[in-house]
Amino acid sequence: MSTAYTAGSWTGFGTATASAAATLAGLLFVAVSINLKKILKITSLPSRAAQTLILFATPLISALLVIVPGQARVALGAELLASGLVIGGAQVRLDLAAARIRGPEDTVWRRMIGRVFPAMVSCGCLALAGATLIAAAGGGLYWLVPSVLAALIFGLINVWVLLVEIKR
Repeated sequence: MSTAYTAGSWTGFGTATASAAATLAGLLFVAVSINLKKILKITSLPSRAAQTLILFATPLISALLVIVPGQARVALGAELLASGLVIGGAQVRLDLAAARIRGPEDTVWRRMIGRVFPAMVSCGCLALAGATLIAAAGGGLYWLVPSVLAALIFGLINVWVLLVEIKR
């Protein structure tokens, strides 16, 4: 079977991804703890910090699922599919709840690009990885690459805002 559908071929990717995601989650905690008072004063930032934590948790969870030894392809596919759907749903729910208390600094476009799009790309690609792994067609675990990249890149942008831009 192709590398796209064999989790054993992805253990290095999974290990590196889990390490990177955990490290970046730690950076998020540093950013929040340094700027907690300012973050709490701007109505949209606490939910942004929570969404960023979820962005970093998404590749961490998917990587840990991938590196479980001896796991059946269909079982891993179901876990990835369920993770993508549940985490994506949680991100949307968190964004909708935060929409009620947003400040004037959050326009619709800023919200869509900064919060909804990253979650949908990351979780959508994660769900696709699971679905195509189950089907053994359509890309399989290669869908993890854009999922992880979207989560890490947009998470880093959010950490930058919480750590540096908040001081401007």
